[in-house]
This record gives sequence, structure tokens and C-alpha cells, in this order.
Amino acid sequence: MSQTADFHVSTLAERDDALRARLDRDGYLLLKGAVAARYCDHLRDDLLRVLSPHIGFDDSLGKPILTGEPFYETDPLWDEVYPRVQRLESFHRFFHQPHMLQMMSRLAGKQAWVYPIKMARIATPRMLGYETPPHQDAYSHHAGPTMAGIWVALHDVDSSMGRVKVLPGSHKGGVRKVLEAQGVGGVQCEIYEHETLWHVSDFDKGDVLIFNSATVHKAEPNTSESKVRLSVDTRFCDYGAPVFSTNLEPHHGWRIPGLDWASIYRDWKSTDEQYYWKHYPHCF
Repeated sequence: MSQTADFHVSTLAERDDALRARLDRDGYLLLKGAVAARYCDHLRDDLLRVLSPHIGFDDSLGKPILTGEPFYETDPLWDEVYPRVQRLESFHRFFHQPHMLQMMSRLAGKQAWVYPIKMARIATPRMLGYETPPHQDAYSHHAGPTMAGIWVALHDVDSSMGRVKVLPGSHKGGVRKVLEAQGVGGVQCEIYEHETLWHVSDFDKGDVLIFNSATVHKAEPNTSESKVRLSVDTRFCDYGAPVFSTNLEPHHGWRIPGLDWASIYRDWKSTDEQYYWKHYPHCF
């Protein structure tokens, strides 16, 4: 039977070597308040604008709420709204802001390189069984040991909203056997009998979760009546590390017609981050 404990908490005020040592030990870092609220609010508002009328915002709760029918990743309604998210310039540029790049480079111990693939997570209520099962990014992203995930809470996330859970130390065993499973992705990795303690906590706006490519993580179900969890994530590595070619494509561009870089970039005001990955030295 699985048990839970709170995440070990870290802050950017700590020394770089201490943070990297904790990441190596636990397979993750929870960096409290690492992204200023104004950056989260700006992106959250942009997301809500393109997700209307399906999702709105409750000022009294300080959280997004479902104002239409619930949906899950890859269902017809999600396929309708997700290209609008992917075409947001602010969404893609969020992880390329100087403070984000500096954070990633501190943890990489050298210049960090941000993957082109960017993900928005839209966890609506009343979709039990469709949450993300336990998995490793080392499998889904064909990634090496220097790749890490970076996940950002755009608003406060309580225990009813589908929090992210991490299996501490699970990265030390390498890439695991994969099994079919219900939920996002359709597969899950093997969980060993002795692995019963998961780390999970409520998130505050601006909290950042960093995790090793082999760290097992999953989402809890959203059991609320109306609250929606909006978060964004991507992957990064030390510059020059091998990157598999599917990570150079838009998230779900392979299955949603017309969702390609040309359509994503069409209405951008700046060209600074467009096709920046084309000259990356080590893709396979």
C-alpha cells in the first residue's frame, strides 16, 4: 500500500552544489517561489483567454474553474483547444526568460539548453482515470541522464486538483519496464514492491518542480467539483547533450492536423526563439 510524505523543500537562495547534490540524491527538487507571481499571472491569463469559454477564473478562489464540459488530453475537445495554447508566443517564450535560463543552468552546472517541445497541462475535474500514470521521461523522451524536467505551478494547487507526485530515489535504478495503462500516454513504468513512499505536497503559485529524466512521477486525479489545474512544463539538458528528434516537434504535432511550427509562429511578434533548435549540434 502506498504512502505519502511532503516534498523536501529547496530554494534558489541555497548554494548550487547543495541543490545539485539534493537533485542527485532524491531525483527531484521542489523550488519554492522560484518564479515571480507576475510571470505566472501573465501566462495564466493568456492561457485562460484561449481556453474560454471552457475554462474561466474564480477570483474568490484564486484558481481556474471549469465553465464548460470536462475533457482530457487527446479527446476531441482537448484537440480543439490545445492548438490555441501551442500558438501562444508567451507560452513558448516563458521558459526562455533570463531568470528561467539562469535557474536551469545553475542546476545543470553548465549552460542549459531548453527543449523546443513545451507542454501545457489542463487537468479538469470529473475525469477520474484519465490522469497521467507513473512514468519516466527517459522512456517517453528518449532522454539521457543529463536531461531534466521543469514544471511550474501557475497558481496555487491544492490536494483536490491533481497534484504531481514523485517517487524519490527512483532515478537510481535506470530505465524501467513499460506496461500498458489507462490515462495520458497509455503506458506506465514498473513500480517495485518496496517502493511505497511517494512525495507530494500542495503547490503555491511560482513553485518549480525539477526532476531527473529517470525519476518516476505521476499525477493525482482532480477530485474537485470545478477547479482546474493549469501548469506548464518542458525539458532541458546541458548544451550539447544528445536530444532525440521528436523533442524538436510541437507537443502532439504528430497527431493533430496542422499543428506545426509554421502555424505556431505565424502570428508571433518576435522571431527570437523561432527555430532556435535548428543548429543544435547533437540531435538523433
